[in-house]
Amino acid sequence: MKVVLFCGGLGMRMREYSENVPKPMVPIGYRPILWHIMKYYAHFGHKDFILCLGYKGDVIKEYFLNYRETLTNDFVLTKGGKQVDLVTSDIDEWSITFAETGLYSNIGMRLKAVQPYLEGEEAFLAHYSDILTDLDMNAYIDGFMSRDKVGSFVAAKPPVSFHTVQVEDDGLVTSILPAEQDELWQNGGFFVLRKAIFEYIQPGEELVIEPFQRLIAGRQLVSHKHHGFWSSMDTYKEMQTLNDIYTAGKAPWEVWKKPVLERSRS
Repeated sequence: MKVVLFCGGLGMRMREYSENVPKPMVPIGYRPILWHIMKYYAHFGHKDFILCLGYKGDVIKEYFLNYRETLTNDFVLTKGGKQVDLVTSDIDEWSITFAETGLYSNIGMRLKAVQPYLEGEEAFLAHYSDILTDLDMNAYIDGFMSRDKVGSFVAAKPPVSFHTVQVEDDGLVTSILPAEQDELWQNGGFFVLRKAIFEYIQPGEELVIEPFQRLIAGRQLVSHKHHGFWSSMDTYKEMQTLNDIYTAGKAPWEVWKKPVLERSRS
């Protein structure tokens, strides 16, 4: 399946980095989060990427035009350093389409802009480019494709980051407790969409607002609840947390480092 990655946002909550690079290029370890996401999809056999570019798209282009395979692969150096032979390769089998989709476009507009690159596809994958997970992507796809629906997204548990309080009329606090989130789920940013999705998007609309409301009204939208690892990178703090996990060698999203059965889906 082709993978549409939305890479054009301004990343205002990551201004410590976004003034110099787009958020998908903020590093986790020595690779940008975009690389980790693409590596994740490629692990499951999905290696045909469409990058929806906008803010500082040139930085993303330059990264891949000058990609250094030696940073993440074994290689043999001979002839006094003049020849480098890779033992393995990250992106040799990847196909990457770089599509300019507008500086201020929303997600729905960016998706419509790359519709020509999805010609002939029954269904495709889409992602926000700032979220990591250990989800079994192909099991998720199989579940969706077995149903006659137009769209699906992964539902994830948001991290507990706030407390609920009870306050009397005179301002006296009677309780303060961590928020109960057993029944609270959020859009996890991993989509499977059939080509019919384009019939639901009108010019200028945000994907998960008007188009998804139409899908809901027609009972054409489903979700997959994921109870495993899921983390966004919306803020500088979240970036630091993901880097700490990576540095400790405990990155759950690095599914390509785990022994799995070979999958033939592409």
